[in-house]
Amino acid sequence: MPWNLKYAIKSYIRGSMWLVPLFALLFYMVFAQITTAIEAWLLRTGRLDTTTAYLGLPVSGARSMLETVVTLNLSFLVFTFGSLLVAIQVAGGQYTPRIIATTLLRDNVIRFTVGCFVFTLVFAVRVLTRTDAMVDQFNTFIATLLGWLSILAFLYLIDYAARFLRPVSIVAKVGQFGVAVIKSVYPERTTRPRTVQPRRLGSADRTVVNVDAAGVVLAVDLAGLVELARQAKGIIEFVPQVGNFLAADEPLYRLYGGASAIGDHRLREAVVIGIERTMEQDPTFAFRILVDIAIKALSAAINDPTTAVMAIDQLQRLLRLVGLRDLRGEELRDESGDLRTVFRTPNWEDYVHLSCTEIRHCGVGSIQIVRRMRSMLENLVQTLPPHRHAELRQQLELLDRAIEGHYKSPEDRELARIPDSQGLGGTLGVQPIGEAPTAEGASPDR
Repeated sequence: MPWNLKYAIKSYIRGSMWLVPLFALLFYMVFAQITTAIEAWLLRTGRLDTTTAYLGLPVSGARSMLETVVTLNLSFLVFTFGSLLVAIQVAGGQYTPRIIATTLLRDNVIRFTVGCFVFTLVFAVRVLTRTDAMVDQFNTFIATLLGWLSILAFLYLIDYAARFLRPVSIVAKVGQFGVAVIKSVYPERTTRPRTVQPRRLGSADRTVVNVDAAGVVLAVDLAGLVELARQAKGIIEFVPQVGNFLAADEPLYRLYGGASAIGDHRLREAVVIGIERTMEQDPTFAFRILVDIAIKALSAAINDPTTAVMAIDQLQRLLRLVGLRDLRGEELRDESGDLRTVFRTPNWEDYVHLSCTEIRHCGVGSIQIVRRMRSMLENLVQTLPPHRHAELRQQLELLDRAIEGHYKSPEDRELARIPDSQGLGGTLGVQPIGEAPTAEGASPDR
């Protein structure tokens, strides 16, 4: 199976809501046969009596209980999917539409809870149809347990959804995804700045263009490209970056040397193009989502700077992780050290600009935001290696210029220049600039 097809299948499975209920139906078919066989064995060995009553209930009572289980689970399903549609609309409108595919539809708690409801529903229906003149003792007992389990699962889902849709939970989930993809794309820690200049390859021997539908580059099989180039004794240059939009007939690869003999179909099988960015190989997408949440929270329609502060918290977390990683160069080599693939990734300046520029422009009017941004930048200067400091200091200078141009009162400018990890109200903002510290560093009038 081609690499891009395998990748697309795995990504679809991780992000599809309906597949878990489908697997629940398949599991039900197996489970029903197992419970029937167990009940037959219990009857055959005399460990289970055949009676017309179940836990003191007559056949009509047992049927009523099973009908209640069926009704409850059907109601749970309708309520869950209705609430999910509302949650998608609210989350897309209040935060950003890009969190729908990356968080809501990929959440395993929601998917497996729905699977539990479907499984209990079809199992209870099966037992109900077999309960006529006599009670199917063992299967009715299992259906009762599943009914109680579905009630507990529904109550847990309500509590989980209420917590999950809070701004702090959304940004923390995006930050968690961002940490995972940064570690996978940049596995090595940085020790010193890269000084090797990219090699000039000259004119390409052949160019492979995108003949598929236009879309966003989602992922690339780098190991496969290096191996193809090694076997052909040439160099493969992947033209776009992951996350870039690629129109039809735009360059996809440039081939040098023996790599020009590689078939186009083999090269196209090493790249996945879709309609929407994903996080699997695109660490900047996590930054993009957090920035979108922050600037939407700072809009006049929502006016929620505290949510923007929460997004900056996660941006600081991701920037620090990126700053401690070796942002590998463009050149990928084989085991012999020969250049085989050129693959461009964002550099440190790209991540810093993405994290700061739009939030600074949209949030300069909020003292919370400028104080939190200063705290983030100063913290990163203190905790990251020296070769990461230049861009951070440049952002601090731009922040000072923005404050100077926006705030007319010197008292407001002074207040806005205080770094505060809470935005407004943290311990760093207690002591005004220029005031001498009290004895032993204690804050005055605390």
